[in-house]
Amino acid sequence: MKVFILCGGFGTRLDYEGTLIAKPMVRIGPDPILMHIIKNYCNQGYNDFVFCLGHKSRTIINYFLKEKNIFSKKIYNKKSNIEFTYNSKNLSFKGTLIYTGLKTGTGGRIKKAYNQLNLNEDIMMTYGDGLSNISVKKLVKFHYKNKSKVTLTAVRPKQRYGVLKIKNNKITNFDNENRSTDTYVNGGFFIIDKSAIKKIKKSSTYWEQEPLNFFAKKKQLHAFKHEGFWKSLDTLKDKNDFNKLYNAKKKSPWKV
Repeated sequence: MKVFILCGGFGTRLDYEGTLIAKPMVRIGPDPILMHIIKNYCNQGYNDFVFCLGHKSRTIINYFLKEKNIFSKKIYNKKSNIEFTYNSKNLSFKGTLIYTGLKTGTGGRIKKAYNQLNLNEDIMMTYGDGLSNISVKKLVKFHYKNKSKVTLTAVRPKQRYGVLKIKNNKITNFDNENRSTDTYVNGGFFIIDKSAIKKIKKSSTYWEQEPLNFFAKKKQLHAFKHEGFWKSLDTLKDKNDFNKLYNAKKKSPWKV
């Protein structure tokens, strides 16, 4: 099963760095966050990736084909579609780099890449800015067991700020630890049935809007609840937090 990774966002909350590179190229340790995502899938047996490019697409292309050229070999090359293999001592995968436009919606990126590859199969999809220690094999098993059209991973994010409990305008509890929350959010890491791709009507369509709402109403959208580590990289603070976790002596919490 191919893994689509959305790599086209503008990274507007990364300040100056977001104007220089694609968001998935932000480094955690020596490697871009994109490589950490790839390694997690490969370590679980999934090694066929489709990179849906947009903003600063050249920084991703140059990373694989120039910076890592001793490991990468082009096997197909057209203006908007580059296929390559990557083989190093500890990592092997196939990648397809597809330019899906600057202002294309997340759903539009999926459909453009899917159609360009002439696919007729179920796919995985995730965002190029989030890391988790999710078990992909359990996710796949859950999807097919429930005969779902779309399965997303539901996660409990750590709150960014202290949580207040207020009664009669008085604070009755102040929790700055934020160890848990009762709210689940979309953590990405999707399984998408091939028929669901047809619900993406336009290049401007956002996957999280019309398509997901349609399948939710049809009760064909399932949530795979993940209680382990999950974090997205949205701001410079997130980048710094990721690097603190990476540089800690213990194993990085997103590694499976």
